[in-house]
Amino acid sequence: MDRLVDGFGRRFNYLRLSVTEVCNFRCTYCLPDGYRKSGPTQFLNVEEIGFLTEAFARLGVHKVRLTGGEPTVRRDIGQIIAKAAQTAGIDKVAMTTNGWNLARRIGDWHAAGLTHLNVSIDSLDGEAFHRITGHDRLRSVVEGVDRALGLGMASVKVNAVLLKETAESGLGGFADFVRERPVAVRFIELMRTNDNADYFAAHHASGQVLRDWLEREGWTSRARGADDGPAVEYVHPDYAGRLGLIAPYAAGFCDGCNRLRVTSRGLLRLCLFGEGGVDLRELLTEGRGEELQERIVASLIGKRAGHALADGLSGDTRNLAQLGG
Repeated sequence: MDRLVDGFGRRFNYLRLSVTEVCNFRCTYCLPDGYRKSGPTQFLNVEEIGFLTEAFARLGVHKVRLTGGEPTVRRDIGQIIAKAAQTAGIDKVAMTTNGWNLARRIGDWHAAGLTHLNVSIDSLDGEAFHRITGHDRLRSVVEGVDRALGLGMASVKVNAVLLKETAESGLGGFADFVRERPVAVRFIELMRTNDNADYFAAHHASGQVLRDWLEREGWTSRARGADDGPAVEYVHPDYAGRLGLIAPYAAGFCDGCNRLRVTSRGLLRLCLFGEGGVDLRELLTEGRGEELQERIVASLIGKRAGHALADGLSGDTRNLAQLGG
């Protein structure tokens, strides 16, 4: 039953579920000093995640994305994938990862039920990748992407944060990356959070840089799918893959919002850049499914038309690892 509709007529069929705040990378735009605990690390367990995904599925959600932090730091991530995949009504189980052990584990995760994969690669230049992430693992991450492609997964995508230092100089390299690979590389405009204001001011690059480059190089936009994220993707007859842009500062960006977020501690967030959240964890037990569903539906009354990033307001989002991006 499709009951997740807000006051602006937007329908929500996509759940982004953070399973941890912990991340083992030190990306300059997110956790430059590494992960620091913000509270007890009592993240949702596998059974709680099962109750949660079942409730959302009964309300019309059919796609679940596991995020972090870095979701694969959890030793039980395979069980979490399997729990989501076994939920009636869920036909797409996705995960976003930094790829640090992707080459070694992707076969297990795919066998557990993972159907869609997003891998963060902010630069294809080894030195720049090391400088941005704090790790010299580019070759291993790319190997993981290629192994995922070899498994015939429904979707393999790459995420790259658009930064001044890599904006135009690295675009040709990413185009070469997708020449033979059926991969979508989506560039994400750097977003200001409460912890990165100075970094944002120094490194933010407008998505127009990418749009201009794509137009010059003969790429054309394609239509979005019904449960796609906010990326506008571009195709070219000479390339097997696609290039795309996620531009949260663009006018109308929130108009087609189709996802809800739950944090690793069970708070329903109506917007990545909102404040507070609706506590669902107390209802993640046997016999409280109806009550859980009613709380989720009722919470949509409070969903705003859009975020206020353009006004310099990031809500209470300290960094993207806190809520899973």
